[in-house]
Amino acid sequence: MTIHIYNTLTRKKEPFIPLEEGKVKMYVCGPTVYNYIHIGNARPPIVFDTVRRYFEYRGYDIKYISNFTDVDDKLIRAARELGEDVPTIAERFIDAFFEDVSALGCKRADAHPRVTESMDIIIEFIETLIEKGFAYESEGDVYFHTRKFDGYGKLSHQSIDELRSGARIAVGEKKDDALDFALWKAAKEGEIYWDSPWGKGRPGWHIECSAMAKKYLGETIDIHAGGQDLAFPHHENEIAQSEAVNGKTFARYWMHNGYINIDNEKMSKSLGNFVLVHDIIKNHDPQVLRFFMLSVHYRNPINYSEELLESTKASLERIRTSYQNLKHRQEASVNLTDNNEEWLGKIIALHEEFIKAMDDDFNTANGISVLFELSKLANYYLMEKNTSVQVIVAFTKEFEELFHVLGLSLDFPKEELLDEEIDRMIEQRNQARKERNFQLADEIREKLKEMNIILEDTPQGIRWKRG
Repeated sequence: MTIHIYNTLTRKKEPFIPLEEGKVKMYVCGPTVYNYIHIGNARPPIVFDTVRRYFEYRGYDIKYISNFTDVDDKLIRAARELGEDVPTIAERFIDAFFEDVSALGCKRADAHPRVTESMDIIIEFIETLIEKGFAYESEGDVYFHTRKFDGYGKLSHQSIDELRSGARIAVGEKKDDALDFALWKAAKEGEIYWDSPWGKGRPGWHIECSAMAKKYLGETIDIHAGGQDLAFPHHENEIAQSEAVNGKTFARYWMHNGYINIDNEKMSKSLGNFVLVHDIIKNHDPQVLRFFMLSVHYRNPINYSEELLESTKASLERIRTSYQNLKHRQEASVNLTDNNEEWLGKIIALHEEFIKAMDDDFNTANGISVLFELSKLANYYLMEKNTSVQVIVAFTKEFEELFHVLGLSLDFPKEELLDEEIDRMIEQRNQARKERNFQLADEIREKLKEMNIILEDTPQGIRWKRG
């Protein structure tokens, strides 16, 4: 089976054929570190961490790079407002970023290059563009000459004339054409700066990723990824810069994740409806947020609300409870039953469905549907009076394998069990008793006892309390 990727460049799904057999070179645009990340910022790390994990699961050796923009207009403005310097603010929010995305189950990239640590390669890149006639200096600024790059607009599928009609030269810009974009900006009074052949200044936004991708991954890479909002102009400009310098295709596959809405409205700081990950994970299991993000295909928009997050939490708990019940039952199971092969075959079939879903442009939504089916099947199996260690182990290994691919944990948070989860286990016990499966009912009661939950029979039914 072959992995297929929807390529923004061609607007179709294509079989993934790496530049080098068995290897993947992948660059993901990282955050501008002037504040805590909001849930929109969190979607790319979760999505592309999962893509990375799946490539690894399929046996690929993947080199994964994601940058930090640690100097730009937003950071300079934040430094002015807070009375701190740019490096101090950047360092604080880089630490916060790692803390947040680590809680969300994201592994660190193989390298996290920073703009401030890449100044030499950025300046060299700009010098080469000037030498080749694709860039020009203007009073301390340097601009890319967009019309000189044949094919500008191919990623966003816009013609140069369409783009030109909507372009304007802003006050203070000294460029030849409204479509030209800044590669280097002359420093204003009091701003952070670096010395360059064009005077004191700092890089434009787009140039950093072209320079870093070339340094860490080479002139042509397999996959470039980021949020949908970056496709134009950021990624369009990266293509122009990189291909102008190298004379080669920059990235063969372009992946973009969709937007996030808040309570059915577009998330926007101007509307004041953005939600910080830092705040969400204070009150929710971070894994629930990851599960929520993966429950929708990465290219589709997501609508976020507290109600939907609560519903997601309940769904994740159901799967985790199935897994924990399997682990508990394993000790009481026999070595062999007559219908082993039938159940093992069902598990294998679901595994193949998961692979099929993920091979189809990393369709985690369908992959999670398989997890629900696996949970349902496991619950049916646990209703059997005689269960086999072999089948129980097959179920548990399947849960563990698929959860690992998705970067999810099967363990409940360390804090006390939530009321809804306890109620669900009691309902499962009641159902087992109705079906005269007293062995399972006793096992659930014992498990609740181990968790310090005491059951009491009352005329109104079963009640519980913490011991």
